[in-house]
Formats: sequence, C-alpha cells, structure tokens
Amino acid sequence: MYVVDFHLHSKYSRATSKDMEPRTLSQVAKWKGVHMLGTGDILHPAYRREVQGLLKEKGEGVYTLDGVDFLLTVETSHVYSQDGRLRKIHIVWIFPDFQTVERAARALEMYGKLDADGRPTFGLSVIEMTELMMAVNEDIMIIPAHVWTPWFSLFGSNSGFDSVEEAFGPFTGRVLALETGLSSDPPMNWRVSSLDSFALVSNSDAHSPDRIGREANVFREPVTFYSLREILQTKDRSRFLFTIEFYPEERKYHYDGHRSCGIRFHPKETRKTHGICPVCGRPLTVGVLHRVEKLADRPEGFVPPNAIPYKNLIPLKEIIAQDLGQGVDTKGVLYEYQKGIRRFGNELEILLNVPEEDLKQVFRPRTVEGILKARRGEVRVEPGYDGVYGKILVVDEQNREEPQQGTLF
Repeated sequence: MYVVDFHLHSKYSRATSKDMEPRTLSQVAKWKGVHMLGTGDILHPAYRREVQGLLKEKGEGVYTLDGVDFLLTVETSHVYSQDGRLRKIHIVWIFPDFQTVERAARALEMYGKLDADGRPTFGLSVIEMTELMMAVNEDIMIIPAHVWTPWFSLFGSNSGFDSVEEAFGPFTGRVLALETGLSSDPPMNWRVSSLDSFALVSNSDAHSPDRIGREANVFREPVTFYSLREILQTKDRSRFLFTIEFYPEERKYHYDGHRSCGIRFHPKETRKTHGICPVCGRPLTVGVLHRVEKLADRPEGFVPPNAIPYKNLIPLKEIIAQDLGQGVDTKGVLYEYQKGIRRFGNELEILLNVPEEDLKQVFRPRTVEGILKARRGEVRVEPGYDGVYGKILVVDEQNREEPQQGTLF
C-alpha cells in the first residue's frame, strides 16, 4: 500500500501554519502513514529555493526527503468573467521536474505576483491558463481542486460551471482527474454521468501539518510522476486501490438550512418548501448536496462499473477526543495518539489494519470501539448546514471514564 496526498500548502500561503515546511511535512507524513506528498506552492520563488535545497532527485519526477517522496505541485486561483458571470476556480498542477516549474514561473510572471502568496491568483481563464501550461510542457498534470466547494471550484454553486467542458473548452481532454475535496465524496460525484471519464482523487488540502492525510489516494505500489499520470488516464483499478475520504457531512454547508431557525433540510425537503424556511419565511441557505442534486442525472447509490473504490475514515485524534470528551488538540488526546503511533508506526495503519486484540493492548476500550465502528462505517451522522459544522460520531457519549494522564514523548 502506497499512500499519496499531493494537494497541500506551505508556510508561504495565506492562513497557513508556519510549520508547513519540508522537514516537518516529512516527519508528520511518516506519523500519518503517507508515503508521498505534493510540495504545494512550488511557484513561490522563496519556497522553491528552499525545496530545491532540501529535496533529492529520485527519478521519474519524484524527489525525496527523510524517507518521504514528493511531487512538485501548486494550486492556482483563477478569478475572471465568462458568459456574463464571475468565475472563481482553483486548479492543482503537478510538474515533472524543476526545469518545467521554472519555465512555468517565467511564463506566469506577467500575469500575477508569484511571491505574494503560495497559491497565486490570476485573471487568466482556465482555458487561457491551460493553453499557457501546455505550451510550457504538455506533460503537466491538470486536476481541478475540491470541485464542489461553493466558492473557488469547478462546480461551485456561487461561481462555477455546470460541466467540465464549459470550463475547459477545447482542453477538456487535458484534465486528468477531479478532486472530490472535503465537500464531496465519490458517491456524490457518481451521480453525474458526465464525470465518468475522469478519475476521482482525494487530497488533504492541508494548511497545517496535522491535516496531512485526512484525504488521500492509495496505490498498490510506489508511483512516479509518469506512472501516476498513466494510472489516472486509464483509471487503472489494479493499481489505484481506493481513496481515503473525509465525511462530507461534517462540512458546514452540506445540507440546506437556517442556523438561526434550527432548520436543517436534505435538498428533497427543501424542494417541498420551495426553498423557503418554514419558520421565518426567508430563503434557505443552499448547501453542497443541493448543488449535486441539481446536476445529477442518476439516483443516490448509483455506482459506475469502473469506479475506483473509497473508504470514509475518521482521524484518530477525533476518535480519541470523542472518547475523552476533550478537544482534538488537548494534551490528553495527544498523549493517547502518540502512544498509538509509538506502538503501531502510523495513523493509517491503526485506522485500517491493526487487529482488535492489538488495539486493546494500547488504547482505551471506547477508543478501540470507535476505531472498529469507523472501519465498519457504523457512524452517527449529523450533517452540517448554514455555517454549522456537522458531527460524525462513533463513540457512545455516556459512561465516559476519566482519562489517565501521562507524559508525551
């Protein structure tokens, strides 16, 4: 099993932790069980110099640092008008080598300030940007980011398009995959038949080290830039085993609703009320699932025959926090988490593979129960709506024992 998370950011992006630098990324990736990361922000001049000074070339577009592999990646933001509407789209680009990155940077300097933000913003349309990138190197991979997020995404309800073709025009065939993002999972995308020809990928979009691997892609064996490109083009299920998915219901705009009125509706319920809140009489705030329903031409539960499988996971710290009744960043949770990492090597191994009897030797009974329930998909879901985060619960909140404190390593 080879785990890849290629969409994340560096300390040079806005609203990002100062710890998002290569050595910390490598260390945390090993704790998480992630074998390959994207560098993120590789078009930023200062970050590129930093990365070049640390990473060693491994070959086939792969670089390495402290036992973790890297691909050269960046996310770009595009704000422009098309067909009388303001569009705001984010795209992930994966480069085969530093020479290509340098050429791309030179080509883009006249369109935006590359040193202003790790995720640079351009007034170029998606079509114009793709044309420019293909002129630099036709091997560059193009993956629209978090495609259902209301803002800054391909299908975003506030600024997106209704199809890949509408956004990319003659370059639609250059799009290798679509990133589900935290706002959607594969079943939501499978409902739109026009997306069947695209592989679906998942990445963390991490802005802090602790978020690495919360979504990821799992392959049978190590991948290179070129083998990854081939796997995505062919949707090779023999090599692309599954994606790791966040529960999209946990996001704060999954369902429709009104926070002030306590109304949370599935889109089917929203249609019955014609989009009007039954309490206050004002329009409901529409969520991501509603947008999927609008574009869907298949029923819920449909699975395309060539679909890449997926697994919904809950981060280990969240399971421990539910057990302890504490915040995910508290000392008690961190102690229990690091205890498990010391024993079993990494988080994904714990969440996916460690036998129940072995888990019981390290974790509290209710944490073990939570891990096993998460594996089986036995979760209680309270979908988010109108700015209220959802909840994914796997631990019984009653009869909670006080945790024993220890020292961190």
